[in-house]
Amino acid sequence: MHDISLAQLFRAFGRIGLLSFGGPAAQISVMHDELVTRRGWMSENQFLGALSFCMLLPGPEAMQLATYAGWRQRGVTGGLIAGLLFVLPGAAVILGLGYGYAIWGGVPLVQAAFLGVKAAVVAIVVQALLRIARKALATPGHWIVAGLAFVAMFALGVPFPAIIAAAALWGYWQSRHTPPAPAPAGTAVRPADTLRTVLIWGALWAAPVLVAWGAGAAFLTDLALFFSKLAVVTFGGAYAVLAYMADTVVSAKGWITAAQMIDALGLAETTPGPLILVTEFVGLLAGWQAGGAGLALVAALFTLWVTFVPCFLWIFTGAPYVEAILARPRLKGALAGISAAVVGVILNLSLWFALHVVFGELRESAIGPVPVWGTVSWTGLGLTVLAAVLLLWLRVPMGRVLALMAALAAAAHVLI
Repeated sequence: MHDISLAQLFRAFGRIGLLSFGGPAAQISVMHDELVTRRGWMSENQFLGALSFCMLLPGPEAMQLATYAGWRQRGVTGGLIAGLLFVLPGAAVILGLGYGYAIWGGVPLVQAAFLGVKAAVVAIVVQALLRIARKALATPGHWIVAGLAFVAMFALGVPFPAIIAAAALWGYWQSRHTPPAPAPAGTAVRPADTLRTVLIWGALWAAPVLVAWGAGAAFLTDLALFFSKLAVVTFGGAYAVLAYMADTVVSAKGWITAAQMIDALGLAETTPGPLILVTEFVGLLAGWQAGGAGLALVAALFTLWVTFVPCFLWIFTGAPYVEAILARPRLKGALAGISAAVVGVILNLSLWFALHVVFGELRESAIGPVPVWGTVSWTGLGLTVLAAVLLLWLRVPMGRVLALMAALAAAAHVLI
């Protein structure tokens, strides 16, 4: 580990946290510039190896990459500084936006503006789908896995964790004949140290769930358990689990509406930090509707805790083994299988969002949800098409597209 002061860590990762807009690709680019190019704290190979390791883990890979980079410099203290500075600026903004939305989101003009945000979100998710597909679908087998994942989730209602598990097993099996890379030389890690790390961070993760359960707070217990489960299956980034999360919090539990779910993603896209901060927004809204402003704050904090404490568990447990893990081809094969399935899952999410933006009513059928054609929103359809043209064809920056769509939707509400 380098002789880097805590003040230097605060400055570097504070800057990264404040500039981490635009999704994981942009966030990783900012980190590369700061840590490899400007400061030389990591070599190119170390950075890329760390990124590959973080992509093997559930959770936001950019936040985990920052945590790992901090760990390399100053151990657990450095990892905590880096990880928290990456998350907390965005979490503070989401908290403010969530309260503002809960208070003013029902105002007609605000609701109209959010129709534009929803239209932009459809285009944003399609953009993510295309970007991930170009990287993930490298073989005919990957295309088949993606197609099966879409059908399983959209038409058959197969749970997201089951899809991820099946894809991982397929990828692992596909790589069974690939010889492993030479075992890297390095300092041996004591199993007792690894066990201690797992016990400490596992206990921290479980703490709010146990507190809520012990206090008889059924809503908070249910909330913490659900988002804890989500933290374990969040492979492939936030887009991959949004459909699963939306189906659960909207349809199964009724914590928020489909429109609020799409609004939550739109607002999360405008803030720094990992997109999975959308879980904080959902927790806040669910708490607000279950018990008002006080419960909303507690629910938001619970959701943040069980979403991000697992990230520290994965990194601090696995960081000493990074080189050894990356030498195992079957793990890489499992990741490739998961990545292919994620393409199908995000296609399902794109269609789910688009149907809820363009149509006022859906009905269930043998092939999944289908629109009631008489409930089409021509304004929503027009805004969605315009957002897609601006974002996918003209390459207008995401923030400008979100702002423009909201303004156009508000104007249409006033004028029409």
